[in-house]
Amino acid sequence: MTAPVLRMADVTSGYRGIPAIRGVGLEVLPGEIVAILGANGAGKSTTLLTLAGVLTPLSGVVEALGQPVVGGRPHLVARRGLCLVPDSRALLHGLTLRENLAVALSRSTARSTTELALDLFPALRPKLEVRVGLLSGGEQQMLAIGRALSREAKVLLIDEMSMGLAPAVARSLAPPVRRAATETGVGVLLVEQHTDLALDIADRAVVLGHGEIRLAAPSATLRERRDLLQASYLGEADPAAIGE
Repeated sequence: MTAPVLRMADVTSGYRGIPAIRGVGLEVLPGEIVAILGANGAGKSTTLLTLAGVLTPLSGVVEALGQPVVGGRPHLVARRGLCLVPDSRALLHGLTLRENLAVALSRSTARSTTELALDLFPALRPKLEVRVGLLSGGEQQMLAIGRALSREAKVLLIDEMSMGLAPAVARSLAPPVRRAATETGVGVLLVEQHTDLALDIADRAVVLGHGEIRLAAPSATLRERRDLLQASYLGEADPAAIGE
């Protein structure tokens, strides 16, 4: 059986000792995309920050790439190959696109980071010498994702991929992420408010509500059973009504 690249088991985590998620459990396999859905304040970003080692869980087990995640020391899990793309994108706006990609350069990377990112997002090629602050929101998001993947990521956490983007631009980001997962085996955990986009790209989805998992199912099932998806957002879903 394939070992998960990400694992949470009965995790409670939050801020200043106050839980924002409670009893959360999920796994991501190599080459798999799992979407975390839910309304604002559901605990989606808290889940990502706990997996990335930014937050220290109050209880439960958090593992990345087969080893425990040490809360408060995100650089340790990053060295193993976990890359977080935050909703802020964390780009260096005063530098060019090419210079932002160079920041991701790894000593063990056989191909240049520029080649890796442009292979997935060719629309960035004409913008290599443009300062990032002058790029569109969609181009900045392409850069943020491409830069993370260029660091030889084994696990990719993407927080609100479509935030602030027009629907058509957001949809254009999905195929390259799917391709990266399929071709390189990177495991992807995607936080997304646009359910259609998330279910189109993901293999499985988890719905959070008030910090707890309300529903978990294959994306194909949720595309067919919108009634259960809607009920999960309203806190009315019966987890036993859906099977993996």
